[in-house]
Amino acid sequence: MNKLELISALKTEANISKSEAATVVQLFFDSMADAMAKGERVEIRGLCSFFVKEYKSYTGRNPKTGQKVTISPKKLPFFKAGKELKERVNY
Repeated sequence: MNKLELISALKTEANISKSEAATVVQLFFDSMADAMAKGERVEIRGLCSFFVKEYKSYTGRNPKTGQKVTISPKKLPFFKAGKELKERVNY
């Protein structure tokens, strides 16, 4: 399911216009992204959680030349499926 399909499903289920459904979906995604940008965890009970992992700087290698390269510290978003979602998928 992509964003457009999600908007269509919300439009049908909630009996609202497509533009209202698009606004709701965009607001939802923007709120999640803003919270994660602040380093907050986003949890949707029964479905999943999103959180940010921090990685320290380390020395890597350029695979083409073999030369050592310093990788700077970074933060990456992660998704963790909830128990109910795992059970539903693995029925």
